[in-house]
Amino acid sequence: MNEDLDDFRRLARAFCQKELAPHYARWSQAKQVDRHLWYKAGEVGLLCLSIPEEYGGSGGTFAHEAVLLEEQAYAGDDAWGNSVHSGIVAHYLNSLGTEDQKRRFLPRLASGELVGAVAMTEPGTGSDLQGITTRAVRDGESYVINGSKTFITNGSQAGLIVVVARTKPDDATNDISLIVVETDGLRGFSRGRVLEKVGMHGQDTSEIFFDNVRVSTQNLLGAQEGLGFTQLTQQLVRERLLIAVTAVASMEAAVEQTVTYTKERVAFGREIFNFQNTRFKLAECMTELNVCRAFLDRCIDQYLRSELSDTDAAMVKWWTTDRLSRVADECLQMFGGYGYMAEYPISQAWAAARAQRILGGTNEIMKEIIARSL
Repeated sequence: MNEDLDDFRRLARAFCQKELAPHYARWSQAKQVDRHLWYKAGEVGLLCLSIPEEYGGSGGTFAHEAVLLEEQAYAGDDAWGNSVHSGIVAHYLNSLGTEDQKRRFLPRLASGELVGAVAMTEPGTGSDLQGITTRAVRDGESYVINGSKTFITNGSQAGLIVVVARTKPDDATNDISLIVVETDGLRGFSRGRVLEKVGMHGQDTSEIFFDNVRVSTQNLLGAQEGLGFTQLTQQLVRERLLIAVTAVASMEAAVEQTVTYTKERVAFGREIFNFQNTRFKLAECMTELNVCRAFLDRCIDQYLRSELSDTDAAMVKWWTTDRLSRVADECLQMFGGYGYMAEYPISQAWAAARAQRILGGTNEIMKEIIARSL
């Protein structure tokens, strides 16, 4: 942290407390955030924070993204999919796109005109990218895309989707490519239902379908077809670090809420906090939290210096999300029956925590990545 990041945190906190926190219950019912939220965020410069100013971004660093994610978690919001929009989609374009692609798409992502999504997972595949069946067949100056995707964050509002598809059916090892698809008025593109989830109810996790969808070959990301697997691997380090940031901030919020509650709640004639079991459990949670924070901060520092390895990214993702689940569960227990009531933020945090061990590659996949480096 420095003076610039401190100033930015005040802006991020004010935005999250005003524009996110009061609407959480309504968004959970609607299964998506308000569309104009994206425009509001763009107006104050909270979209595409670490994208260069020449492409409409704020010219910041990953540290700015981390601060915004922390404040979103502190506000108790898990509905706004900006981490995918700004932290992932925009960086696919910034890192892999041509100059024309950057100038066509990035300013519109930064303003909120376009909402971004990544279409990777399919109904029959999870972490297994080799199992992808969506195809993009070249026909003259177009790709014809057929297939379906699921678990797409921002899926119901996305106007720009980075689609993972097979472009070389005769090459089983180098046939995956990334293609940018603009959805507005696109023939053959359709959206399915917003999926019912255990938690994160306000996030529009959707199904999408491609039925002979035509897009220009100019929308291919990268110099040639077949680079998709490498491109995805490179960006997954950033994605997993973003997940870890949310995990640690969510842990901090859960512990803070629980300390406050146990000092106010009275049972058997005294505050719950004054029972030895409560104090010991909170001591354990605080220790878990501080270990995770130290590891995360080290990884962020390495990332800012372009030194974070895919192994360390896998480590920080699985460790922090695993600890989050444990800490959120312990904290919920200290709320007693109220902890299981949906209106209490701790119940929302507990339900959302479970997804973090799956997002960005399951924690079992993270351990496999780590094991390969031994």
